[in-house]
Amino acid sequence: MYGLSGEDLAIQARAAKFADELIPLEVEAELAGGDLPPDVVAGHAKRARELGLTSTNMPRELGGGGCTTLQQVLVQEQMGRVTNALGWVAATPPSWLPPVATPDQIEHFVRPAIAGEREECYAITEEGAGSDVAALEATARRDGGDYLLNGVKWHVTSFNTADYAFFQGVLDGGPHAGEHAMFLVDLPSPGVTVVRTPAYSHTISHHHPIVAFTDVRVPAAHLIGAEGDGMSFAYEWFRFERLMVAARCLGAAQRLTEEMTTFATDRQVQGQPISQFGTVAAMLADSLTELFAARSLVYETARGIDRGGDVKIAHAQCSMAKLYASEMAGRVADRAVQVFGGRGYMRENVAERFFRELRVERIWEGTSEVQRSIIAAQMTKRGPAALA
Repeated sequence: MYGLSGEDLAIQARAAKFADELIPLEVEAELAGGDLPPDVVAGHAKRARELGLTSTNMPRELGGGGCTTLQQVLVQEQMGRVTNALGWVAATPPSWLPPVATPDQIEHFVRPAIAGEREECYAITEEGAGSDVAALEATARRDGGDYLLNGVKWHVTSFNTADYAFFQGVLDGGPHAGEHAMFLVDLPSPGVTVVRTPAYSHTISHHHPIVAFTDVRVPAAHLIGAEGDGMSFAYEWFRFERLMVAARCLGAAQRLTEEMTTFATDRQVQGQPISQFGTVAAMLADSLTELFAARSLVYETARGIDRGGDVKIAHAQCSMAKLYASEMAGRVADRAVQVFGGRGYMRENVAERFFRELRVERIWEGTSEVQRSIIAAQMTKRGPAALA
């Protein structure tokens, strides 16, 4: 099904096996506030590297997997079957960075990240600039051989585990004043402080604190690309992340569909399985049908990227994939809670955990409303047939 090659099926099988190894630890992580013992997490990361499931999006010549976009989707789909972000150990460092990084940046950031020796976080979102990255107020000002970075960033995912950050800000002064630039910031660095760490709906070990950058001095060598390039990097990051969000939503929906089907087959009410009741049967049928449609869309989007072509069409299609897959997974999770009944409201139940965890997929990396705006803009410029 889906025309997968032997190589595609092999990496998919490895990822599925790894996901199956992680799933039994979900409840332990949930009850421990998302945390597992550090040695266990380190073992998982090592195992993911051994299976070739990390850095699948990075070039082989730098130590990455050099996988096709479709293969990257297949891996992240399986990681999406696991709650509590335990599958995040199948890390994907920023694939947009190697083509624009300097040799020094390759050696100090890219290669170590691919090897699992360094971890990044993104300091981009602000209180007044979420999906609209163009509205950033953080600044970067040249000061001799350095830049001074200032701003308060929100939702800095994985800040507590990262040892460097991508900081995007508006250039203050110089020939590119008002344009965006992106920088690599070692963590910790003087002037980088956590304002507070909010609690979120999900229970995972990766925190999303509000982080202040106050006169943070970084060498000019840590500027990525050139002044004014910041937005182009953000767009590349969004395309990749939106497709991977869609992939993980497929995995979540698959797990939920399987779990609620098994439960509905076994659960007896008035002498018959609840799967035979029409309303429950409808929820099962709708969930599987929507999963099939979403998977077809996501896989074809990945194949289109692998074939090459117009990057703006790919941008819109990644938005289509994220929009439909994230909304689909949310509907499946809601149905799963309903099928499980009272059990579905217990934190030890997979439906309850996914019900909370999947809600953010319609928000981060661009809200559903933003995705619709992107899609509609390309439809009116190029015509619907260009996208579908």
